[in-house]
Amino acid sequence: MTAIFIGSEVYRGSSYGTAHPLRVPRVSTVIDLARALDWLPASRYRSAPRAKPAALRVWHSASYIAALQLAEATGAVSEAVRHRHGLGTPSNPVFAQMYRRPATGVGGVMLAADLLAAGAADAVHVPGGGTHHGLPDRANGFCYLNDCVLGILALKRAGFRRIAYVDIDAHHPDGVEVAFAGDPDVLMISTHEERRWPFTGALEDCGAGNVFNLPVPAGFNDTEMRAVTDALILPRLAAHRPDAVVLQCGADALTEDPLSRLNLSNNAHRAVLAAIRPLAPRLMLLGGGGYNPWSVGRCWTALWADLAGYAVPDRLPAPAADVLFALGWGGGGRPPPDPTLLSTLADPPREGAVRPDLRDRLARLAAR
Repeated sequence: MTAIFIGSEVYRGSSYGTAHPLRVPRVSTVIDLARALDWLPASRYRSAPRAKPAALRVWHSASYIAALQLAEATGAVSEAVRHRHGLGTPSNPVFAQMYRRPATGVGGVMLAADLLAAGAADAVHVPGGGTHHGLPDRANGFCYLNDCVLGILALKRAGFRRIAYVDIDAHHPDGVEVAFAGDPDVLMISTHEERRWPFTGALEDCGAGNVFNLPVPAGFNDTEMRAVTDALILPRLAAHRPDAVVLQCGADALTEDPLSRLNLSNNAHRAVLAAIRPLAPRLMLLGGGGYNPWSVGRCWTALWADLAGYAVPDRLPAPAADVLFALGWGGGGRPPPDPTLLSTLADPPREGAVRPDLRDRLARLAAR
């Protein structure tokens, strides 16, 4: 398979503010690590364009897009805009690139859809994508736009009829479910931490029979993710027979992440990708959540290696290790990373028991 990486310099130095979880560098870290490892030759790299307002209005309201652009231009929002559109809140603050950055994420997934449709690539990695909480008329959960929804719609316009969306982020993709719960041609599978914001994605929710939500308990481990892959993800993909698969690989499900209580290693993310790939005639791999700069950068870089056919070394060469050594939290008083996060890409396995409650939930989904 031919794999393409879509990135952008808009993420370098772009931050939601010093008090926000997204103050940390993420996409720029992946780009720097991949380049330090000689995994981003010019033939594989594309720069994401910025999506135009007309492209965003395919799903988002015209008034919301206008409000988002005005907020970036003026650096402020009115109380009415804050109330209606969710802009200028602690979760979705006003910042210098608040329109350009998410519009570039959307441009990246739209470019990915074009490349997949044209046969220029069989798989595309867009680590700046994965903003799965955005709603049609408002920002939601750090997500100003929903590039997952717009990417699926772009795939549909390009001629892919049956699409599967698989999401292993720690948080439920509420915006994607709003968009496609009534569309039987879009299969949606989500694993997400139970009793975690946005408090949606109940096991019983089924949409038009195309939605499979699996809330997982705190401490969710690599062994349990394998059980989920074998009992839920792969059988449903095989039954759906998708023309294209969108995989959202939020790194906030990793042990080191400060915004979840899950216990996955990045081997779990890599194993999901490896299992899904044979069932995906075309594959769009997105980023998503992730608020520890070391674990996010390492995870998404390792996924790119697997997608593009590069061997992940046991120990990073000095140029790549230097990228990790140079990272920081950007404030907040969090502790320094474990030394293994500075010298490797692959985590040690985090295995454990498959708990009875999880087995019961999988059986209930299998019986649907």
